[in-house]
Amino acid sequence: MEQLKLIIESINDFAWGGFMIVLLVGTGIVLSIGTRLVQFRKLRYAFKLLFMKSNNNNGDITAFQALMTSLAATIGTGNIAGVSTAIASGGPGAVFWMWVTAAFGGATKFSEALLAIKYRITNEKGEKSGGPMYYIKYGFKDVYRLHFGWLGWLFALFGFLASFGIGSMVQSNSVAESLNTSFGISPYITGIVVALITALVILGGIKSIANVTDKIVPTMAILYISASLYVLFLRFSLIPEAFNMIFCNAFSARAVSGGFIGTVVRYGVARGVFSNEAGLGSAAIVHAASKINNPVKQGIIGTLGSFIDTLLICTMTALVILVSGLITFDASGKMFIADNLTGAALTTRAFSTAIPGYGSIMVSVGLVFFAFSTILGWYYYGSKCLEFIAGVKIIWLYKIVFIILCWSGSWLSLDLVWNIADTFNGLMAIPNLIGLLALSPIIFKMTYKFDKKKRFFK
Repeated sequence: MEQLKLIIESINDFAWGGFMIVLLVGTGIVLSIGTRLVQFRKLRYAFKLLFMKSNNNNGDITAFQALMTSLAATIGTGNIAGVSTAIASGGPGAVFWMWVTAAFGGATKFSEALLAIKYRITNEKGEKSGGPMYYIKYGFKDVYRLHFGWLGWLFALFGFLASFGIGSMVQSNSVAESLNTSFGISPYITGIVVALITALVILGGIKSIANVTDKIVPTMAILYISASLYVLFLRFSLIPEAFNMIFCNAFSARAVSGGFIGTVVRYGVARGVFSNEAGLGSAAIVHAASKINNPVKQGIIGTLGSFIDTLLICTMTALVILVSGLITFDASGKMFIADNLTGAALTTRAFSTAIPGYGSIMVSVGLVFFAFSTILGWYYYGSKCLEFIAGVKIIWLYKIVFIILCWSGSWLSLDLVWNIADTFNGLMAIPNLIGLLALSPIIFKMTYKFDKKKRFFK
C-alpha cells in the first residue's frame, strides 16, 4: 500500500507539476491571443446570451442550465478550502496568480465549449453527447484526416475514474465532515441522506440535474458572496492592505518561510486551475448539451465559468481571509498564520472572527451545498465519459455504483482515494490540451468569422 501511495504521489507531482502548469497557462495564452481576448471583449455579450430565450430544441438544456451545471462541478471545496490552502502554502501572492490563470483560462473555456458544440453527436437515446473525447476523435479526422480516437478514449478513461473520487466519495466526505463538526450529525446518517437525494436527482438524467443545479448554484453563490461582502463591509478599512499583501507578495521571494517566487506561482496557478477546471475539459461535456446551435455563442457563454468561479467567488474567500487578521508578517517577511490553520478551517475561522457564531455555520452550509452540486455535475461528466467508452446501455450500472460510493465516501478514510482521483483529474488535461492546440486553427477561424459577421450586421 505504501508503494502504491508513492507511485500515485509521483504521478500526481507530474499531473499538477511545473510542466503541466506551464502547458495549461501557455495554452490559455495562445488561445487568448488567437481569439483576440474574446473572454474580455465579449463579457457583456456573454451575460446577454446567457439569459436569452431560445426556441431551439436541438439540445437537452438551456444555455443558463449548461453554465450552472458546469459551475456546479467547479464551485465547491476549491473555492472555500482551496483558496485558503493556496494562501497558506504560497502566501497571499498566490491569489494574484489565481487571477492570471482565470484571466487566460477564459479563452480556454471558450474554446472547449465551442468545440463541444461543433463536434457533439446525438446518442441512441436522443440525447446530446460531446466534450473533449468527441472533438478529439472527430476534430482530428475532420482537420488532419487522422484517427485519434484513442486519445479521446484516454480522456474519457481519466474522466470516468476521476468521477468516483472527485465527484462522489470526496464530496460526500466533505459534506459529512462539515455537518459532523458544526452540528454533530453522524457521517453514516449524512451518507444515507446524500446517497438518497443524489439518486432521486440523477435518475432523471441531465434535465433533472440541470433543474436542480440552476437553482442551487446561483442561490448559494449569491448567499456566499453576500456574506463575504458583509464581512468586507465590516472591515472596509483593511481591504487596501489585503490588496497590498496580494500584489507585493505575488513577486516576492519571501512568500513563505524558505520559499521562492516559484512557490507562489505554482500554488496560485494550480489552485486556480483546480478551482475553475480551465484546460481540464470537463465543462465542455455539459456545454455540449446546450440548446444553442452556434458554437461561438456557446463558447462565449463558457467564458463566464472562469469569471464567476475564480475572479468572483475565490476572490471573495481570499479577501475575507486577508482582512481577518489571521495572517501576519514579521519584519523579515516571514508569514505566520494563527494556529497554523489551513484549508476549510482557515476560511471558517476568518468568517467567524467577523461574524461570531454565524460565520462557521455559513461556511459549513456553503460547503454542503457546493459539494452536493459538485456531486451532480461530476456524475454527468462520468456518465458521458463511460458512454463514450462502452455505450449508453451500461450507464444504469454506473448510477448504482456512483450512489453507493456517495454513501460509503461519507465515513471512509479517503487519503489515498483523494490522491488517486486528484491524479486522474490532472491527467485529463493532457489529451484535452493536445486537442485544443491542434484544433486551434478552427477555433480562431470560427471566432474571426463570427466577429466579422457581427460587425457586418451592426
